[in-house]
Amino acid sequence: MNRYDQSTKKAAIDLRISEFEVPPMQDVLIVGKQAPIGPEAARRMVDILSPDQYDIIKVKHPSIEAVVIRKALYRMLPKEKIVGIMLEEGEKVVDETMIVKMQVNISLQISRLIDL
Repeated sequence: MNRYDQSTKKAAIDLRISEFEVPPMQDVLIVGKQAPIGPEAARRMVDILSPDQYDIIKVKHPSIEAVVIRKALYRMLPKEKIVGIMLEEGEKVVDETMIVKMQVNISLQISRLIDL
């Protein structure tokens, strides 16, 4: 039998297991203009479950109405940069009817020169 005639099937499974979070969202929520819940409902949800931890930012965009961002991210990057990146990447996958959650991992690389 020719070795090229044999076939195999394989599956790769990647799991991300973490503690359940309240509210059940990640670092960023992108709300489409015709999503089942709007920015005000998202505001009430996060304010009830995690007061003062998220910022709701209404945006001028063809299909995205608002971006909900965990405020702790602002300590790593300026608000305007985070919002810009989330819109740029979010618009690639979001339509008007969707709500998408995003996990954001920010790594800072710092290098310093000091006098000896």
